[in-house]
Amino acid sequence: MEERLQKYLARCGVASRRKAEEMIRAGRIKVNGQTVTAMGFTVIPGEDQVEVDGKIVSPPEQPVYLLLNKPTGYVTTARDERGRPTVLELVKNIDVRVYPVGRLDMDTEGLLLLTNDGLLAYKLTHPKHEIEKTYHATVRGIPTRKGLEQLRQGIVLDGRKTAPAKVRILKPGKETLVEVVIHEGRNRQVRRMFAEIGHPVVSLRRIKLAFLDLGELKIGAYRHLTAGEVNRLYRIISKSKA
Repeated sequence: MEERLQKYLARCGVASRRKAEEMIRAGRIKVNGQTVTAMGFTVIPGEDQVEVDGKIVSPPEQPVYLLLNKPTGYVTTARDERGRPTVLELVKNIDVRVYPVGRLDMDTEGLLLLTNDGLLAYKLTHPKHEIEKTYHATVRGIPTRKGLEQLRQGIVLDGRKTAPAKVRILKPGKETLVEVVIHEGRNRQVRRMFAEIGHPVVSLRRIKLAFLDLGELKIGAYRHLTAGEVNRLYRIISKSKA
């Protein structure tokens, strides 16, 4: 979205709008390397490079926190070398660049956070903070009591045992719905855990991260976190082990 140059300069903290207009008239402002003196000149924040007396300026970035109900068929990266659709394509009308917090594989749907708050993203994904993630997995067959106990005790993946999981059967059948709570984030972990006990995952959905859930959010839709939710996330990570 275009913005008048003097307003942009004021937002950058350079000067008031009136003072910024004086600076423009004085030839002290360049946009994309060209000196600008016209009062009606507009810029596109995030695309145009604005300089004041030879120094690049930009407005302070406001933190953005989004909760997305990710569909299957999207990769959880900012861009994909293979040209597959990314979750960022689902987030529209956001003026700042946001990044996924952790990953959901392409075939998994459900709750995914996106933010430009690097500190929060790091804390939420660091294994020492043990942030719980809740999944609903539909698996082939009905896992035995022994198999469920293996998941609860930990499964060896790549020579390293997983942390104990909380597991309970929600709906048994030829394809059984199981709720799984873990706090690690290994690659395709839930799928691999069930494969190890002989019950491959048919579909997988993350329904909760810490206290956050999807609520009535439709698949492919997103919402902004409230200030209270952000503060609560920070309180959780401040009380954790790391």
